[in-house]
Amino acid sequence: MIKDLSSSGAMPAAEMLLKFAGQRQKILAHNIANIDTPNFQPTDVDPHAFQEMLGEAIEDRRQRNGGAFGALEWKETAEIRRVGRSMDFRLNPTSSDGGILHHDRNNRDLERMMQDMVENATAYRVAADLLRTQRTQLQNAIAQRVV
Repeated sequence: MIKDLSSSGAMPAAEMLLKFAGQRQKILAHNIANIDTPNFQPTDVDPHAFQEMLGEAIEDRRQRNGGAFGALEWKETAEIRRVGRSMDFRLNPTSSDGGILHHDRNNRDLERMMQDMVENATAYRVAADLLRTQRTQLQNAIAQRVV
């Protein structure tokens, strides 16, 4: 029963988004920290590819059982790799093509990096708020509190 509660509704998708945004934030911060390093090539993962993969997993769950309960069975991509047999994953960033090639052969665009970081932080915050709300509702229901 507890497993059904933790895999119901939007919780699995919000957890995946939280993990994705947290891991991507490390990649983006690493890029910004090395912006002045000669020959540094920034890396990133495509958030749109992640959204597409997550959308397919949600649609697959809907097809299996109506979409209300169950784990999300997602497929690996070149940038998102499964860790062991679990539903956990690790990001595999690739070198980005954008940016301006400077005299030190560093391909960088600080404004774009900062925009990516803000968008990613917003996605993280939305997922965290959604998970917090869902868990608070579950705790209130278990404790039989009326809110």
